[in-house]
Amino acid sequence: MANSVFDIFKIGIVPSSSHTVWPMVAAALFAHGLEERGIIANVRGISCELFGSLALTGLGHGTDRAVQLGLMGEKPDTVDPAAIGELIAAIRTRKSIKLLGKYAVAFDEPVDLVFWRGKTLPGASNAIRFTSYGADRSVLAEQVYFSIGGGFVVTEQELLGKQLAKQRAAATYDFTSAAELLVMADAAGLSIANLMLANERCWRSDAEITAGLRLILTTMRGSIDAGKMHEGVLPGGLNLRRRAPELYKLLEARERASLDDPLAVMDWISFYAIAVGEENAAGGRSVTAPTLGSAGVIPAVLTYYENFCQHATEQGTFDLLLTAAAIGTLYKRNASIAAAEVGCQGEIGAAGSMAAGGFVAAMGGTAEQISSAAEIAMEHMLGLTCDPIGGLVQIPCIERTAMAAVEALTAARLAMDTEQPHYVSLDRVIDTMRRTGADMSMQYKETSLGGLALDFHLPKC
Repeated sequence: MANSVFDIFKIGIVPSSSHTVWPMVAAALFAHGLEERGIIANVRGISCELFGSLALTGLGHGTDRAVQLGLMGEKPDTVDPAAIGELIAAIRTRKSIKLLGKYAVAFDEPVDLVFWRGKTLPGASNAIRFTSYGADRSVLAEQVYFSIGGGFVVTEQELLGKQLAKQRAAATYDFTSAAELLVMADAAGLSIANLMLANERCWRSDAEITAGLRLILTTMRGSIDAGKMHEGVLPGGLNLRRRAPELYKLLEARERASLDDPLAVMDWISFYAIAVGEENAAGGRSVTAPTLGSAGVIPAVLTYYENFCQHATEQGTFDLLLTAAAIGTLYKRNASIAAAEVGCQGEIGAAGSMAAGGFVAAMGGTAEQISSAAEIAMEHMLGLTCDPIGGLVQIPCIERTAMAAVEALTAARLAMDTEQPHYVSLDRVIDTMRRTGADMSMQYKETSLGGLALDFHLPKC
């Protein structure tokens, strides 16, 4: 099934789509399911069991809070980040939780929210099992949900093919590969962005599409603005000082002097990405692009386009997002955008690939140049591991988004400056990424059991 641009770019609470957004969505789905079946009033207790990398690094990613918020009916795109601490504190004090904000049931977090470290369920790497109980502790309902990256949620039945997922109306152009995408666009006389727009029109009005794209852009810019203003130390125990405010002041102060430095613009690109990454790590709001762990890459490239490229237009920003979404769809469909499945090449790597292709589109490049840029960006991120220190989306994640943003622009410029078709196709590099992820040790798939995270322990509270 074709993905919408609003499937790839979703506004959510941070720091991780795979550890924060989808657990909140899954928990809300379970609670709403209880209500729809007419049994929620009979629920007296509820338990949540976390598996895979979700269990190993969930505490550092805020999964415990996300699950509880979801059970209360909160949504990633609307929950007030400033209110989260108070909401969670109330649950922990009262040892009860209000399902959907209305039905109070017993919930003792140390007992009822279980992190099964070292255990997985058949299917995908990240899973949650929800169980609701009646007054006599009899099981009223049970459901397992899986994450497939980028905040996407499927039930156990859907994942194993025992139940069809809910389908939307068919898209006009349901491409399954980059080669097919290029052929369809050429045959229809459409750019990749306009092909994606044609698909969107199967599901939304033009006014809804425009409003949705503007909201994504506004949220991305807002993440940068918030990141440059908020000072202090990031939460979690690493005591990592936020550097974006200092970077911004430094860049503003030396703006005139930097005119003689041809590489000065790279500092701005790094700042944009780091500002989003720090706001992400601090629990603010951002956009999955394609995940929250990689949320800084596309906003950095987008803001570079708006601030440093002559003749930048709103339409150019729309083309960037629509084209990036088309590329993200290919990664989701034919490989993975989940670090728990393929390492960080599936998150930061895919983000860089999407940003490179999207930037070429914004600059008026051809479909072939877009595909080439996306391929170049991923080709040089193959094998990228996910080894967050302390299970936090901080080191190496924040700086990594800056590196990927700069690489994305390098890939885009290489593609636009070269007439010769690139030797390796985008489809080939996506398949290589998938196979590389399959070969990768689980230690490097968001478990914090290897690499930089090895033997690192957060200070005990």
